[in-house]
Amino acid sequence: MIDNTSKLVIAIDGYSSCGKSTVAKDLAKLLNIIFIDSGAMYRCVTLFALENEIIKGGAINVDKLKEALNHISITFKFDAQAKTNETYLNGVSVEKKIRGLEVSNHVSMISALGFVREKMVELQQKMGETDSIVMDGRDIGTVVFPDADLKLFMTASPEIRAGRRFKEYQDKNEDISFEEVLENVKKRDHIDETRDESPLKKADDAVVLDNGNIGKEEQLEFIVGELKNKGLIK
Repeated sequence: MIDNTSKLVIAIDGYSSCGKSTVAKDLAKLLNIIFIDSGAMYRCVTLFALENEIIKGGAINVDKLKEALNHISITFKFDAQAKTNETYLNGVSVEKKIRGLEVSNHVSMISALGFVREKMVELQQKMGETDSIVMDGRDIGTVVFPDADLKLFMTASPEIRAGRRFKEYQDKNEDISFEEVLENVKKRDHIDETRDESPLKKADDAVVLDNGNIGKEEQLEFIVGELKNKGLIK
């Protein structure tokens, strides 16, 4: 489907809880290329900050965080047996921890910091220098890979996105209301759209994918169609 001699970069941006990572993972498996979850990278920094009291009382110790970035290692591993991607922070799997509500409530404030974004963008660009990749996030098509071969911008209503996230928490037996999840989604949207550093916005040449009423298979078919239209895959 993809020419192994060529390098393909696919950037998927969009709002929180749009299923960007799920689609990106499925697409990477289909095309047999690498998936990089940029959002997980910011969540790792947030988790590290929370566990090391760099975030206390809703405030960030900026100087301490700047120094800590030099001691944070973030890697991704694909579990072939389970067919899942695992995120590792300093050698320890944190896939479950970084998806919790406490990290969700603080990740936007961490990702709004210019020096954090600069460090993460540097790491992300290195990951895309040699391999074909699918990367999802908030500024992949606008900042990280402005020359990506295909740019997608995913969206859905806050209520639909909150419903998806609420179901995830229910499946984990976490005690949280739909109203709390919806408030978190709307709060993250506002922070992401209005932050000074790399605010969330659609790249001029990005293709919009509203997945509010379509399933995973239909989303994949849509993306594959766009890739074929551009002559990027056969």
